[in-house]
Amino acid sequence: MPSPTEARAFRLVNVFTHEGRPFSGNPLCVFEDGTGIDSPTLQALARQFNLSETTFILPSSRGDAAVRIFTPSYEMPFAGHPTLGTAHVCRALGLGGDALRLDMQAGLIEVTAQNDRWTLTAPSPTFREVDVPRAVLAAALGLDESDLGERPLWVKAGKEQLIVPLRSLEAVRRAAPQPSAFDAVRSEDGISMAYVFAERNPSATLARFFFPSGTAMLEDPATGSATANFGGWWLAMSRPLPARIVIAQGEFIGRPSTLYLEVTEERRIRVGGDVIEIGRGSVSL
Repeated sequence: MPSPTEARAFRLVNVFTHEGRPFSGNPLCVFEDGTGIDSPTLQALARQFNLSETTFILPSSRGDAAVRIFTPSYEMPFAGHPTLGTAHVCRALGLGGDALRLDMQAGLIEVTAQNDRWTLTAPSPTFREVDVPRAVLAAALGLDESDLGERPLWVKAGKEQLIVPLRSLEAVRRAAPQPSAFDAVRSEDGISMAYVFAERNPSATLARFFFPSGTAMLEDPATGSATANFGGWWLAMSRPLPARIVIAQGEFIGRPSTLYLEVTEERRIRVGGDVIEIGRGSVSL
């Protein structure tokens, strides 16, 4: 294992890619070995790369590998595209095959692959009602109250996020979150974020995910954790099972992405997508 002063290898991958396009999906930096690096330095590396998430592979006594996930600002217990992208790198490093268990703060996450399409099984979800009026929520999203669909919920299948059904594809496209108004809408860890979606048909959905960065609201090209939470919303609403839904995301920021959601008859939530490696390098600390 390298000492903290040696070069640390990383790989750049895109997750939830669309139609095999190498520059679609959500980018991720995966450090092959984070052993011996302290948490402030891990955070600094994530800030240096400035992607939505950067991950670090570590040894695990209960899984094939342990994984720590950092945004440029904070560490996360779970996130979807970092899980799938890191699993892809773990397999390439010989830490496992087409079935791995990744040890994360949110627990052991099972991940499987068919070729380069990776699928995770999310933790069992919990949910709670939204504690602001619908008019306040709609204003925070830059929408009319009539645009909101049935029963927005806070859902946690690894990381709590706000899941908001909208009544039309046009409303999804028109959503324009207002950072100041979103201060009133906060998850259990104090973060204002929202996943909005509308159904094209029973098996296809258009979605967008908004999250804060300083005083601005940004948009994510593909959000696996929110897709898992969408599965939790599906269960909370007693929608028909099993369900298989293809989700389009990233259309509005030039990173088209395709995500696959399955909610089984046994109420298990699976999120999948294709992973492509696009580059490698190293950093000397």
